Amino acid sequence: MKKQSSGDSENQTTWLILVGFGDLQSLGFLPFTLFLAIYVVTVGGNTLILLAVASSQTLHTPMYFFLCHFSLLEIGYTSNITPQLLQSFLEGRDFISLVDCLIQFYMFASLAAAECLLLSAMSYDRYLAICHPLHYPVLMSTWFCSCLAAGSWLSGFFFSAFTLALAAPLSLCPGIRQIDHYFCDFAPVVGLFCGDVGVMWEAGVSISGFLTVTPFLLIVTSYAFILRVVLQIPPGPRRQKAFSTCSSHLSVVGVFYGTLIVVYVAPTDHMAPWLRKAFTILYTVFTPMVNPIIYSLKTVDVSSGDS
Repeated sequence: MKKQSSGDSENQTTWLILVGFGDLQSLGFLPFTLFLAIYVVTVGGNTLILLAVASSQTLHTPMYFFLCHFSLLEIGYTSNITPQLLQSFLEGRDFISLVDCLIQFYMFASLAAAECLLLSAMSYDRYLAICHPLHYPVLMSTWFCSCLAAGSWLSGFFFSAFTLALAAPLSLCPGIRQIDHYFCDFAPVVGLFCGDVGVMWEAGVSISGFLTVTPFLLIVTSYAFILRVVLQIPPGPRRQKAFSTCSSHLSVVGVFYGTLIVVYVAPTDHMAPWLRKAFTILYTVFTPMVNPIIYSLKTVDVSSGDS
């Protein structure tokens, strides 16, 4: 637990308490060791993808250009949250400053939004590669790929900054500020403020909805056209390759959006706090670990460095 040297009044206005998974302290080092191993596998797996693509000229294609950006997002995404989670396993309740909490929320929201947008860019890349193969090299040029990737990053950080800026005129609620979570998610952060928080809440929900639903619709549309074209291809290696490259991306989309729906769309009002936190771990900890495994198993180029 972090020691605070300021007075009680300053502590109440500066420091927050993250409850985390303090109840699991009775299990000793088991949960800490488990999630530390997951974190190492996540960072290591995504780093290996970056190294594999960088070291192989045959992988210098738009598909793997986007995959590298996706791996960078996953590394930042999990590194923003998992260290705090590991600390909570060791110390139980953890103190975090208000500034650090807001920064963590901003990074989490920005990287999650950028990930949604990048997934839609990856689906558009697959659409052009399969539905317009003759024009693909011209349409998906290096400059256009860079614009799509940069647009995903910048849009995620810009819209999240706009949401966070709405908290500036609000005042913190008095009393002990305890967050029954293991990181600073949107709802707990909004709950810290008093006054007219409706604007911040509505803006946050609207922006997050736009940045998740719109890319999802683009992904569904892209794969609807892809499926129509693939089914017209005669059975053989060409159809198998198309299904292979698309299935890896579709699996990542399914895991990512599936966990988001469980946490943010499914009714959780009557769900126990520990169960909500457990579901949240699905997309903040397990999904970044599963993604490189999916691409390594289902994409021959990444796992073998060939073709």
